[in-house]
Amino acid sequence: MTSFVELSFELGPLDPETAEAACFTCGASAVTFVDSKDDPILEPLPGEFRLWPATRMQALFAESAHEPEHLVTLLSAALGAPAASITARVVEDRAWEREWLKDFHAMRFGERLWVCPHHEQVTDPHAVVVHMDPGLAFGTGTHPTTALCLEWLDRHPLAGARIIDYGCGSGVLAVAGVKLGAAEAHCFDIDPQALIATRDNAEANGVANRVMLHTSTETLPEGVDVLVSNILSGPLCELAPRFAALVRPGGDLVLAGLMEQEVSDVTHAHDACFDMRFFGQREGWVGLCGRRQ
Repeated sequence: MTSFVELSFELGPLDPETAEAACFTCGASAVTFVDSKDDPILEPLPGEFRLWPATRMQALFAESAHEPEHLVTLLSAALGAPAASITARVVEDRAWEREWLKDFHAMRFGERLWVCPHHEQVTDPHAVVVHMDPGLAFGTGTHPTTALCLEWLDRHPLAGARIIDYGCGSGVLAVAGVKLGAAEAHCFDIDPQALIATRDNAEANGVANRVMLHTSTETLPEGVDVLVSNILSGPLCELAPRFAALVRPGGDLVLAGLMEQEVSDVTHAHDACFDMRFFGQREGWVGLCGRRQ
């Protein structure tokens, strides 16, 4: 089995692009940025690259290229950093694209709804299961805001409903809504990768014919029964008039992506057209819902 040498170091004050280039110049096959201290990082905009406050860089080299000690010396010189700051270890080749999924397990939201990776099964005969692996787009239920939305969907009757997933990410909310009985789900996101992920996840769950993708907000249908939006608080406030135009009188608005200190602003932005109320909280994140007046 092929082995590799992994060199890792704290990024600190080093410029990320310069450090990455130095690794590739020294012969790295791959470079990865990882979180050193489990700090949260909010979803970036398309094309935006964000790092954690404490970031560690890991570079993978073919073991046959150089001895670990020699690679450390090369990279130290390229970075202008002390050799002692670089850690080297030998790693065996594995199916890395599947390896990390071992820590991702089926999760239950409410009474019926489960999000389950493809390598596991849910045996409850009454379960409504969304099959989904973590991917490039945001949303598999592991984040508190996604979990709040999934729990709301599980608690409310959706049979025959038309729903909008505004800022769909992976499409998990749209797929869950359809599997819980919605007639159709319309999905919009500013990130093209999110629409690709949503399409793939809808196909994998056998509901592609009821999940519609929209590249523009102008094509979203008006008069829907439920609009779910799990995005940041600023856009949630700005979009209040648009959301009011999309939801029918008596329909429901479900909002997540806001922190406790942002509840007042988001509520105020929507209370002209919706009867807003709190419906859940997880790890400082809050879920709000409102009935269209």
